Amino acid sequence: MSRIWKLLCRFRHRQEGASAVEFAIVVPVFLMILFGIIIFGGYLSVVHSVQQLAAEAARASIGGLSDNERTALANSNIQTQAGFYPFIERSRLVVESASTNAATSTFTVRLRYDASQSFIYSLPSLVPMPSPQIVRSAAIQRGGY
Repeated sequence: MSRIWKLLCRFRHRQEGASAVEFAIVVPVFLMILFGIIIFGGYLSVVHSVQQLAAEAARASIGGLSDNERTALANSNIQTQAGFYPFIERSRLVVESASTNAATSTFTVRLRYDASQSFIYSLPSLVPMPSPQIVRSAAIQRGGY
């Protein structure tokens, strides 16, 4: 029994494989953090772009006199501006413009974007992925007419 005990004590005090074990423990955690930063950074960029498009469309729609004209202005603005955002594809963008309650006299522009074909979802999913359906809206008060 003492021979086995000596072997175990010698094995415990050796340092040759310590860096390999540390590497095997640290690298997966590091890769998860790295891919998490890339994935969520890209996702936040897409979400921010969709929100900005909605806000710009709402501001552009303020010049319309009727809901139909406001909707046309919002759609035109979105089609024009969507090309300036590098992570947004126009074909995956759905515009829902509608006048809200007459008492509040606001006009709401709602955008729905399908990010399932984005580069974010083509990366290895080492971290939980957010929903690929992004919905953002912006409301603007109509003029005093």
